[in-house]
Amino acid sequence: MLRAFASGRLFGEAYGEAAPWVLALHGWARTHADFAGVLGSRNGLPELDGVALDLPGFGSTPPPPAAWGSAEYADLVAEVLGSMGEKVVVLGHSFGGRVAIELAARHGERLAGLVLTGVPIFRPEGARTRTAPSYRVLRRLARLGLLGEERLERARRHHGSRDYREATGVLRAVLVRVLSERYEDALARIACPVTLVWGELDRVAPVEVARRAASLIGAPEVVVVPGTGHLLPTESPGALREALLATRARAGA
Repeated sequence: MLRAFASGRLFGEAYGEAAPWVLALHGWARTHADFAGVLGSRNGLPELDGVALDLPGFGSTPPPPAAWGSAEYADLVAEVLGSMGEKVVVLGHSFGGRVAIELAARHGERLAGLVLTGVPIFRPEGARTRTAPSYRVLRRLARLGLLGEERLERARRHHGSRDYREATGVLRAVLVRVLSERYEDALARIACPVTLVWGELDRVAPVEVARRAASLIGAPEVVVVPGTGHLLPTESPGALREALLATRARAGA
């Protein structure tokens, strides 16, 4: 059952009966439902005491009022921490992992640990994004007032990624902003234990991204889950459940 958090600005689902110690943040264009297998009762195991949120613009939570970046998302999510246990382990998948990094950097005093999975923290080595020359010409014509918005929008949809094409309104601006963010400074400010759990076949954020992050923050070796891709919360929820419990134990929470 959905519940309201942060004075009704966020919605999500709570699991367990005790004070929640897990806060789960989903990926782009996903919802809190991705974590049902991680936090819910499964294979005879009880629920984990936790909360899975719908981030602004997804699921039941309204979009943000402006083109927020990960830091603004994190500041809103931080308001939920006051209704949770004393120390919280944050689980962040993909876009939710970007938010989790900022949350740990900005509000780390409330966190016992982080579990990150499939987070595009860095651009993979050798990856380059190039704007098609024809699209650059169309944008220039639009700036000069020689091309209408409808024609430019068709060009955006043709040349943009699937996430970009499907995003509308303020969420498209959020996506553009988030994709330009860098996280080296935020990672350097994280003081809690971090566990990196990655799908072996992740093509959105390949394992090399996790290994580079691990080298920067001094995390233990990346846990690579064989045969799984980017959607680890639904493909291998048990691996994330184990990582949450292990991270909590490491933190002594």
